[in-house]
Amino acid sequence: MTTVAQRSIGGRIALDRAGVAAHTGAARSTVNHWHLHRDRFGFPNAFVDDGQEWFWRDDIEVFHAAHLINKRAVLTKVDRSGSPTELVTSSGAAEILGYSSYRNLPHELIDNPDDTEALPSGRIRRYWYRRTVWAHADARTGRQSTGRTPGTTGPYKPHPYADDPRLQAAAALLAQARAEGRDRRGLGIELAQRLGIPQRTAQRLLAAAEGD
Repeated sequence: MTTVAQRSIGGRIALDRAGVAAHTGAARSTVNHWHLHRDRFGFPNAFVDDGQEWFWRDDIEVFHAAHLINKRAVLTKVDRSGSPTELVTSSGAAEILGYSSYRNLPHELIDNPDDTEALPSGRIRRYWYRRTVWAHADARTGRQSTGRTPGTTGPYKPHPYADDPRLQAAAALLAQARAEGRDRRGLGIELAQRLGIPQRTAQRLLAAAEGD
């Protein structure tokens, strides 16, 4: 489990990346993406104190408020037809969100598929439940959504591997890859071999671990 950390430095509150994720409600992978592309998003620069990376909390709040405004300014009409439990591909998800191409899908979805399929070419095909795409669309406007359409009942679990003990192995592999400067390519195969599980399951575990 990720420990959320904040510290008072010179009377000013600072957050580490886990703290930024908790403070903004974003996934850790989203914070990493903001930081990696900070010139594009206007994400605050980090500073180092006692050998650890920190961000000023008030800077994060200013950034996040502006970020939400920019997101709402480009909202598209959402297609809410179909079954919430139907799986769709990236093209289908783009159609639901009103995008002209799957290339416009936000990284929050790309990095967190509900299911994956390894293609003969070695590429990974991603799938999402319609309810997942709808929940993402609702999050753009700040609406609270369970990802269910009216009339449906029962709790919605964000990810079927949320409490899987194998997540620790997936998280450790992701951390090792980051330390070695590698991206996620090939990690599904490596995790599958380590745990003796199908590659599709390994990819789902990596997606869940990356979202923690």
